[in-house]
Amino acid sequence: MLKIGVAGAGHLGKIHIKILKELSSLYELVGFYDANQTLAKEVEKSFGVTSFETVEGLIDQVDCLAVVTATLSHFEVSKCAIQARKHVFIEKPLTETIEEAKKLQRLVQEADVIAQVGHVERFNPGFIAARKYLDRPMFIETHRLAQFNPRGTDVPVVLDLMIHDLDIILSVVKSNVKKVSASGVSVISDSHDIANARVEFDNGCVANITASRISLKNMRKTRFFQRDAYISVDFLNKAAEVFEMEDVKGEPDPFDLILDLGENKPKKKILIDKPDITQTNAIQEELICFHKCVVEHKQSPVSIDDGVAAMDLAHKILGEMSKVYLK
Repeated sequence: MLKIGVAGAGHLGKIHIKILKELSSLYELVGFYDANQTLAKEVEKSFGVTSFETVEGLIDQVDCLAVVTATLSHFEVSKCAIQARKHVFIEKPLTETIEEAKKLQRLVQEADVIAQVGHVERFNPGFIAARKYLDRPMFIETHRLAQFNPRGTDVPVVLDLMIHDLDIILSVVKSNVKKVSASGVSVISDSHDIANARVEFDNGCVANITASRISLKNMRKTRFFQRDAYISVDFLNKAAEVFEMEDVKGEPDPFDLILDLGENKPKKKILIDKPDITQTNAIQEELICFHKCVVEHKQSPVSIDDGVAAMDLAHKILGEMSKVYLK
């Protein structure tokens, strides 16, 4: 059984504490740390979990640490744990800056510990169900819209929301980024609240990505277009739809959906599939995955390398947004 601690007891930290208590067959939750001592006392009382006065004291007592603090402190807290040769689960975004992310990457390699980044959408049941249908998508469109919430506004919307979709796209498109175009607007907070980016890859794939934290409604949808197929993933409602086309052979059934492409071209039959979805708790699944990777000492499917790649693309987008903003 792995001894684990949680750094950070805010909204997401509480969720991690609750789930880790439920995963008692895998983890022994030793305790948590939060710099806000008033909050720490409340959480200690509510969850019946020991509050540590220092993060160093917590790290000393555990095998691994879940870093769920504010983004601005991810680097220092994670660095402390890694240098103590403790395995780390670090919530997204990995760090505030790309320089910090790359430093953590080097520290993880030197310490030979397991590091997993909390890109939770990789464990979304809708995406998992759709993943097997994805075969070299050439156009991807994402919309991640959220109603305003002050939590998360310490970083731009690209690092707060869009980075989820950047990670998903990079996990699917196995090609280098060729070109990035982007623009964004600060509406309420001091950083960009809405952003759009166009990312072009060496293999010809293009991704058009929109993120907003000032929407009137919540939406988290990604559409993948590839040869003879269109796959839609609804991350919010944990659902997926797959539309595939195949050549019509012989006389079609009168109830088939047929697409006539014109003279001298074969007709296409449209196949619609709604994959069976096994509804799971994505955060619980990623913590189960983290346990397995630590126990087997193998790299996580959402590794620190993936976290750095998503951060690198995010900062390229932020750089392009700054150029537009300064014009």
